[in-house]
Amino acid sequence: MKPVVLVTGGARGIGKAIAAAFSSDHDVAITYHTTSPDAAMQVYAVQADLGDPQSAQQVIDAVIRKFGRLDVLVNNAGAIAMDTDDSALIYAVNVAAPVALLNAALPHLKRGASVVNISSVNAVLPAMGAVFYSASKAALDTWTRGMAKTLGPDGIRVNGVAPGAIERVEQPRPPELVNAFVEMTALGRCGVPEDIAKVVRFLASDAAGFITGETITVSGGYRL
Repeated sequence: MKPVVLVTGGARGIGKAIAAAFSSDHDVAITYHTTSPDAAMQVYAVQADLGDPQSAQQVIDAVIRKFGRLDVLVNNAGAIAMDTDDSALIYAVNVAAPVALLNAALPHLKRGASVVNISSVNAVLPAMGAVFYSASKAALDTWTRGMAKTLGPDGIRVNGVAPGAIERVEQPRPPELVNAFVEMTALGRCGVPEDIAKVVRFLASDAAGFITGETITVSGGYRL
């Protein structure tokens, strides 16, 4: 029986790449809100509004009904918004939803399970005009460390990945903004979703069996 991974927000962008990275040897479940997955994606898709506090339990129940187990939880879904937007939604999706999903998943996670939270470089480099978003990712990082300490005795690892500027295939940024990001990145390019997916896959693997409580920055040297 294959191990099972759940990737929230897995229908596009980084989440889609993460789902693809696990697809060769895992059963993959994803959540999506308004963008349904491509027909070519070999995934079990659950529609969910993670801003709804009740959705987490419903998502985990659906995955368990389908596969009977859960081995890897990737909290990728996030609300990216400016400070003038709905701060309650940012908190609900970026902080409360990962907490609720892990709480709902815990009865099904066995020793060796892994949780990976997708953070942002903005957790430590706050974005102008998006301070609340940045703060939500800082809260996620702190929760990652705290849960790693809490769940370590049970053999469950909790880590994070903090992307820098990543290409948005579905909604490309204006060229002038891309150029600005490139100029601030030591490796001279924006990242691609697969750059993040590879690190998530590593953190969930036995190769990272002695890593927990860490948030790994994957930014190409953004704003060094």
